[in-house]
Order: sequence, then structure tokens, then C-alpha cells
Amino acid sequence: MDTEKKFVITIAREIGSGGRTVGRKLAAKLGVRYSDKELIRSLREKFNLTTYAIEKLKGEKKSWLADFIQMVAPMPKVGLIMDVDSKYSEEVRSDVTTGDIFKAESEILNAIADEGPCVIAGRSGFFVLKDHPGKIDIFITASRENRIQRIVRKQHLTETEAETIMDSIDESRENYVKRYTGRSRYDARNYDLVLNADNHTEDELVDIILTYIKK
Repeated sequence: MDTEKKFVITIAREIGSGGRTVGRKLAAKLGVRYSDKELIRSLREKFNLTTYAIEKLKGEKKSWLADFIQMVAPMPKVGLIMDVDSKYSEEVRSDVTTGDIFKAESEILNAIADEGPCVIAGRSGFFVLKDHPGKIDIFITASRENRIQRIVRKQHLTETEAETIMDSIDESRENYVKRYTGRSRYDARNYDLVLNADNHTEDELVDIILTYIKK
């Protein structure tokens, strides 16, 4: 792929599949910008919310404020999976809605994509950037057992804790994507390429993606 031309590769992934690392390595191989934590940082700065608060806010089906107030102290372990350096929110923003979050994400994603070639992890990129030229959408999945074991290794949790976290985040992300895109994030028709991470290293997955996009 010609990195002089504008293109964007979006990588949606299941937690525990290794998709975030694959995205980072892919961007490094291509020599382009990688967007993941910088987006979350921008959202935190915009709304003064922790990463976990944003994830919870996005997944709420109804009112989120009561849960948010209880959530900020103490910070539950599910928050640590998203950002081990998360701090408590200093201010409860009752005026922030999931619509605000989606609008902010869309603005940030489009600004990043407009700046030049990049790899963007998650954040409903397959939908938000649907009209962007030179876009390739990828989804990375893995078996339930392998996802749990990866979370256990990475976050030093028990299998029960890892499973609870995984199910919670899966539901939250699916709720959010369905609400604002009208699609399921698990629908293969959203993507150009769907990869199962089982029996593949992260580097092997990167090589598979590179082979695909070069064609």
C-alpha cells in the first residue's frame, strides 16, 4: 500500500483477541499513525471522564448517571482492563450523553483520517468512516477460552474475573455500536477481512493483513 496516499485501516476487535496489539504492529510496519489511546485521551479531556466511565456511558441503554456516580468510587476491576492508569473522575458531568460521546468520537476519527494514512482501532470506525476513500475494515476475533486466558495473563486476574470483565465489555460495546450504527459489530458484512486469532501470533496476523491490503 502506498503510504503517500490517504488511506485508513479500521480494526474492530473482541477484547482478549490481541487486536489492539495487531493494530499497533500493523501501523508500525506501514509506517503510519496508530490511533487508539489518543482518542480515549481526547474524550477524557473533552468530558473529564475516566476511560471506564466512557465505556460504561457508551454501553448504557437508559440513564447512566446513577451508575456513573457509584462507579467512580471505588474503581472496579473492569476499569483496569481499559486503562491501568485510570484516575477517578473529578467531576460528574450530568450533561454528557452517549450522543455527545458518539459525536465527539466521529469528529476525532474523521480528523485523524483526514490528516493522512492511519490505522484506527475500534471506536465504530467501520461506520463512522464509511465514506472515507481508501478504507479497509478488519475484524479480529478469537475463541472464548483463548480470550479469557489472554485477559488472565495480561491483567493478572482469575478466570472468573476475566470472564466477567469480558462479557461486560462485549455487551457494552455491542449496545453502543447497535445504537448509533444500526448494526451488530459481529456482522461480518461490516468488514473487508475477518480474522480468527486462534493459532496465530500477532505478527502472523499482521502479515496476513499486509498480504491482503497489498492486493
